[in-house]
Amino acid sequence: MKKVLCTILCSFLIVSAFAQLAEPKFLSNPCLSPDAQMVVFSYEGDLWKANIGDGIATRITAMQGYETSPKISPDGKWITFTGRQMGNADIYLMPFNGGEVKQLTFHSGNDEVSNWSWDNQHIYITSNRNGQISSFAISINGGTPEKVFGDHYFLYDHALAEDPINGDIYFNDTWESSNQVARKRYKGPFNPDIQSYNRKTKQYKKLTNWEGKDFGATVDKKGTVYFISDEINDEYNLAVLQKGKKLALTKFNTSIKSPNVSADGSAVVFEKDYQLWLYNTTTSKSTALSISLPRNNTLSAEKDYDVKGNITNMDISPDGKKMAFTSRGELFVSDVDGKFIQKINKGNAERAREVKWLSDNRTLLFNQTIEGYLNLFTVNADGLSMPKQISFDKKDNRSIALSKSKSKAVYLSGRDEVKLLDTKTLENKLVVKDEVWAFQNSDPGFSPNEEYILFTAYRNFEQDILVHHIKNNKTINLTNTGVTEFSPLWSPDSKFIYFVSNRLKPNYPTGFSDAKIYRMALEKFDEPYKIDKFNDLFKVEKKDTSKKDPATISININTDKIMDRLEQVGPNFGSQFLVAITQKGEKTFVLYTSDHAEGKPALYKTTIEPFEAYKTERIAGADAGNFDYAETADKSFLLFN
Repeated sequence: MKKVLCTILCSFLIVSAFAQLAEPKFLSNPCLSPDAQMVVFSYEGDLWKANIGDGIATRITAMQGYETSPKISPDGKWITFTGRQMGNADIYLMPFNGGEVKQLTFHSGNDEVSNWSWDNQHIYITSNRNGQISSFAISINGGTPEKVFGDHYFLYDHALAEDPINGDIYFNDTWESSNQVARKRYKGPFNPDIQSYNRKTKQYKKLTNWEGKDFGATVDKKGTVYFISDEINDEYNLAVLQKGKKLALTKFNTSIKSPNVSADGSAVVFEKDYQLWLYNTTTSKSTALSISLPRNNTLSAEKDYDVKGNITNMDISPDGKKMAFTSRGELFVSDVDGKFIQKINKGNAERAREVKWLSDNRTLLFNQTIEGYLNLFTVNADGLSMPKQISFDKKDNRSIALSKSKSKAVYLSGRDEVKLLDTKTLENKLVVKDEVWAFQNSDPGFSPNEEYILFTAYRNFEQDILVHHIKNNKTINLTNTGVTEFSPLWSPDSKFIYFVSNRLKPNYPTGFSDAKIYRMALEKFDEPYKIDKFNDLFKVEKKDTSKKDPATISININTDKIMDRLEQVGPNFGSQFLVAITQKGEKTFVLYTSDHAEGKPALYKTTIEPFEAYKTERIAGADAGNFDYAETADKSFLLFN
């Protein structure tokens, strides 16, 4: 009895210590076996295989680089996938039941798996080996890939899927469908539709005609076409073509990604909310798959962190004695000189990104991922307590900026929300709903008197600068020029807004180049007169020892011909990007990075002073890197690494 009990107990301890089963997030690129009994997916850069019934997964690749986009052959014998063992993407092949991995392509371009041919002999791939991406087919025996559509006039064709009945090749051919996160909810002339071309009959068909997005076709052995569409509610959902008509199969309020139907047509697997989901085509029901990955526990050990060159966000405490920063997803606190560093225990392996000090010199406000989304947290900077979550959104909360008094914080949430946080009560509220977009956006900020929020929003794919009066709940577009103005900063004297722009060229569609710094006067005012300066020489000065209240700063915005009051600041050559605006007396210091000297980016300072020519000089020892600027009551800090 003792021996049996010991065996059971020891077995339990071994399982607990060495094979903890977890249900992780961020599983991606799923595909199904022909009978929908097995799922293969990518996780942590490797491929895994799991039985749909019990969900227990097994790692099936452990190559250098990332393995993604697996596809199982219709006969269930092979798995093809995209591997990045050499840096660029190549096509690989391996037996479904395990065995030798064979590399099929060796080009310096990127080759990505799309689908299988139904004869199990060829793999359709998307490649940029000829410059612009297009589709090719390669034999499972290797050789030179052949362009699928030859010289036919299909530009940017990708995501091919073959019909087993009539031989039609389904495809998309716009940038909006080549990268699923690109311009979500886009509607316009470049919208992707499901199209087909038959190489034997030379017949072309356009199968959908929705002004939004239809893309990502996957086909079963009966020729049923499943795909992604955002027609039903502006989110990506699963749809099917039945007798030539589109039918919505799901109505999720969060988008799906990477659908793949089993060869027998019984199920469709896809990504949703960073998990794998299965749609049963018989019952028309969708369920989240419960996947367990065997993970080995490791003993806790003291770790050294090399953060040089990898600090992504920094801030100085109001008393000027302490520094907080993030590096490689971890949160750290140190003295202001960086000599004594302590890692903050977040109690998880989630990624921290931004950090700010609150006014008490003891509390940190930061964001980190939770269930796939960035949310806001607070934590004691001494590390003696665990973080407290203060936002609970299913969207990324990012670009945190505090007011000068640190009584308020503004941040961006998702693709269309600007939110305000009371740092005392930790309550947040929506103040503006606009097209801030979920990426390629500028950081928001406050006016010096903390009455306005400064941010950018998109108009026709170009960023405009807007200000929102918090109390009056009124928003003003200051630019609206048809070109992009971004990274706005309010000058401490409240008279100007500085920003970055290329006044001569829109950002869309070729991208941003030749950035220059401008300042925009919010009112029409005269420059100082020399006679006034002469008269000031005879005034008796009284030392002002009082601390200026931001609320006493008056701000007036005159939008009449405001763009006529622009002035360029900084060099005429190269590209410049704003870091900070600071003032001391009548001098204004504009800090920015520029590559106008020898094409190498470095940090520069332009000094603006009445009756003096602008003076631009390089800041020694501050080459390109991550820069943050912080001010305390009596000091200014430029942080970089």
